[in-house]
Parts: sequence; C-alpha cells; structure tokens
Amino acid sequence: MAKAPVNAPSSDSASLADFEKDLSALEEIVTAMESGNISLEESLKHFENGIRLYRRCQSALAQAEQRVQILANLEDSELQDFHEPD
Repeated sequence: MAKAPVNAPSSDSASLADFEKDLSALEEIVTAMESGNISLEESLKHFENGIRLYRRCQSALAQAEQRVQILANLEDSELQDFHEPD
C-alpha cells in the first residue's frame, strides 16, 4: 500500500520562532531566579511561568522528534514529494 505524500506543516517557521522565543524567556527566568535578587512572590510567579514555558518547549521538541523519525523512515522517492512551505 502506497504511503500518502508527507508535506511540511505550514506553521513550521512560526513554531520554530515560538520555540526560540519560549526558550529565551525560560533562560531569562532561570537567570532572574538564580540571581537571588527577587522576592518570594516574584519567584513563585517566575516558577509558574517557567513551568508553562518548559512544557511548551518539551511539546515542540517532541513534535520535532516525531517529524525527524517520520522523515528518516521515508523512501527516497517519498522524500522528493516532501517540500518546505514557500
């Protein structure tokens, strides 16, 4: 049975930009919390936001890993049908 062609999702570049933005925000939170110069209340807010960002980053990485596995299993002829969005 022939496999359907795999096309790159149109939101790939947006997803990558979101991931990079989330990762950068997460790094800023870690830096602020490690500095020790913020109140307990502010630390808790940063922690909550950090957990949310961490989960979004983990989800994005899991999706990317799944896509890599799909691409790695494609035959050469199927790869020709794969294309990046314009």
